[in-house]
Amino acid sequence: MVRTVLLFGSGGFLGRHIRRVLDPHYVVRCPDRQECDLVTLDLPALAALLGRERPDAVVLAAGRIVGSGYDFVQAHVTVTAKMIEAMAAAAPAARLVRIGSAAEYGPVARDVAVREGDPASPVGAYGVSHLAATRLAELAGASGRVDTVVLRVFNPVGPGMPPGNVLGRAAGLIRAAVERGDDHVALGLLDSWRDFVDVRDVAGAVLAAVRCGALPQRVFNVGSGRATATREAVRQLADIAGFPGEIRTGAFGADATRSAAVPWICADIGRGQRLLGWTPAHPLADSLTALWRETVERVPGLVRQPSGRTTDVRHT
Repeated sequence: MVRTVLLFGSGGFLGRHIRRVLDPHYVVRCPDRQECDLVTLDLPALAALLGRERPDAVVLAAGRIVGSGYDFVQAHVTVTAKMIEAMAAAAPAARLVRIGSAAEYGPVARDVAVREGDPASPVGAYGVSHLAATRLAELAGASGRVDTVVLRVFNPVGPGMPPGNVLGRAAGLIRAAVERGDDHVALGLLDSWRDFVDVRDVAGAVLAAVRCGALPQRVFNVGSGRATATREAVRQLADIAGFPGEIRTGAFGADATRSAAVPWICADIGRGQRLLGWTPAHPLADSLTALWRETVERVPGLVRQPSGRTTDVRHT
């Protein structure tokens, strides 16, 4: 029976929601980066930490979404290898739940939902590093050294979303346009289709992975099971914000090259439904509404009217 969960990355976009979902059920310990930087912490120190905390499960939600190939290898591959070694030595009965990425798949066939057993051919260092970390976790699980589960998260969206993601950038730009009274926003958008999954559903998948019994599989897709055009998602966000202006082509984000190489992706989530008992509960409209509400709450005076329009009341 799981009683104590050690959560790494609790301060991040996913980590904050994971902690919120786990808290009512377990004693959740959350070392912050100042206390425990997994990249720089050596193996004996990590093993000592695990020995002190004696967790029943470890959730590894720390990582990077921007950086060099070296940064990604350090953050994903090295950290996962270190965690496996430390757990095997100091917490061999605990389950390791690692947050992976849909970027592990690379380009996939259009209009076909990708399954966990399909070929994985990532197109950049980010996806390669996540795939290598997943393989390490699978090997550790197959050998019986550590009980491992990898959740391949597709495109998470929801409250607290950082501007490094396209919908997070869009929310910030739309907010600024509403404040200024602009008639358009300019955003780098590719003709891509993505599987947008609510961040709260991602947290629910982590809870399911922590609490379930022995598993015959170790890798699970965490998505909505539906592909949506990115342009359509941005337009839907603008409509929720009550912004009727035009969405124009503007500057692209740092991940644009990687994204362009994968024009379409959608998750087959059947394995998680069957084995974890997990099913996403939030449609995209709910996710975007929550994202916009949180965006408005971070701007004093910017209020949302019942009609869906936003009004600046700071000078009234």
